[in-house]
Amino acid sequence: MRCGTASSSSDIDNVTLRVLLVEDSRVLAERLRESLDGLEQVEVVASVADETAAVTAARENHVDVIILDLQLKEGTGFGVVQRLGKTRPKIIVFTNYMLPEYQRLASSLGIEYFLNKSLDYERLPQLLAEIGAAQPH
Repeated sequence: MRCGTASSSSDIDNVTLRVLLVEDSRVLAERLRESLDGLEQVEVVASVADETAAVTAARENHVDVIILDLQLKEGTGFGVVQRLGKTRPKIIVFTNYMLPEYQRLASSLGIEYFLNKSLDYERLPQLLAEIGAAQPH
């Protein structure tokens, strides 16, 4: 757990991006969590593997970003987005399924980012930093 200090840092320095991982592969979820736990100003608040748990965790934990697999143990990533509705956190789809029809559906649902697990893993920290910098303070 990261703790803020009463130093002369500005409030901007103390903003933490709350992230929910939705990934059905336990191994990848653990790897992602380890990677993200090393980032300043990022807090992984939960890691879940199915649609219902994702919707519940997103609502209960007031997350800023969901890193979302499309194929889940039960349900789908698209189902998560649809159930959360318009007042949802930013979504980073993180999938092996780069099908054009999935990309079109993601776009039609207003999903902000669509990444390939095989090619874009290293982009996640920079992307989260950009999202965090754009958050209202």
